[in-house]
Amino acid sequence: MKVGALMQAVRERAGYSQEKLAEIMNRTQSCISKIETDRKMPDLVTFMTWIEATGAKEVAVAFLCGMDGLRIMQDLMTLIGG
Repeated sequence: MKVGALMQAVRERAGYSQEKLAEIMNRTQSCISKIETDRKMPDLVTFMTWIEATGAKEVAVAFLCGMDGLRIMQDLMTLIGG
């Protein structure tokens, strides 16, 4: 699984545009876009700041433990919605 897809999914789940997340993280929209499209790999500080800003700690833990982070998100959204 690509980290960019996961980063995009948690951003969207949090309801942030790329521009808003860039503002929160003191980055550019272009930086956010490059990370989400896997043209740039986030460093650990950027990854953790992104996770904190989007409230996605459970997804980060799953991803870092080798689980499918997007699957975890889908399961969580099913539980919340159903």
